[in-house]
Amino acid sequence: MKKLLKKIMSFGEIFKSDNSYNEKTIIGFMSFAVMVLVMIADVGSGFFGKDLVINEFTYNSFVIVTLGSFGIAGLEKFASK
Repeated sequence: MKKLLKKIMSFGEIFKSDNSYNEKTIIGFMSFAVMVLVMIADVGSGFFGKDLVINEFTYNSFVIVTLGSFGIAGLEKFASK
């Protein structure tokens, strides 16, 4: 229980400028996971003969967020400081 409470209390640490997490990669992964879940739902609904209506603007927004997050994180990793 103490370990769980300690993890919850340390959640604020990720918003500091000197943490060990790469926030851009986390956001990119979350965006990619949403895209994968939508595509799985689309295939599943297609299997049952239903159309899953996805707004193109919404899907493209997730694509841009994913590519932007991973692109910026990749450039930061290989760029000279």
